[in-house]
Amino acid sequence: MSMGLGYHRTSEERLHTRTVENNAPAPVVTSAGALIHGLHTLGAQKIALVAPYMRPLTRTVVEYLTHEGIEVLDYEALEIPDNLDVAAHDPAQLPGIAKELQYTDADAVVLSACVQMPSLGAVEEAEQLLGKPVVSAAICTAHQMLRALDLPAVAPGAGHLLSGAYAEATPAPQAVSSAG
Repeated sequence: MSMGLGYHRTSEERLHTRTVENNAPAPVVTSAGALIHGLHTLGAQKIALVAPYMRPLTRTVVEYLTHEGIEVLDYEALEIPDNLDVAAHDPAQLPGIAKELQYTDADAVVLSACVQMPSLGAVEEAEQLLGKPVVSAAICTAHQMLRALDLPAVAPGAGHLLSGAYAEATPAPQAVSSAG
């Protein structure tokens, strides 16, 4: 997302082209593209979001999602400056953090906009607490990867997107090079 608006498409296309050049065509999924696709799969036009990033990078994420047609009603930048600390963040804190957001009019809540920040263990609790579908960048990435491989996107305990309701949802269009 920090590379510019819509850059996930460029990245996915470049990586897919490399798989074709290596005679091993494979679908490519990026976490940015997967988050957008997952939110669109849920029909989420308005969201609230938690990110471990510093405020400037979190604003970049918000602008990126807005550019993709997803309105961010509210967000919390946890401002964790060290990546090791992001990975060590206690996911049990996330439902309470999300509860403080203005999420009432949101269609979904992003509990973690970063695949490095653990959140899976808190997703079901957050869904119960907020009464909304709750996703993370990692959950959306898992969903899109499973669909790109034509596998059912089901993972019990991983929130509404992976509940089975969207197990056969159409995968995002794959980047295809002229050689493919």
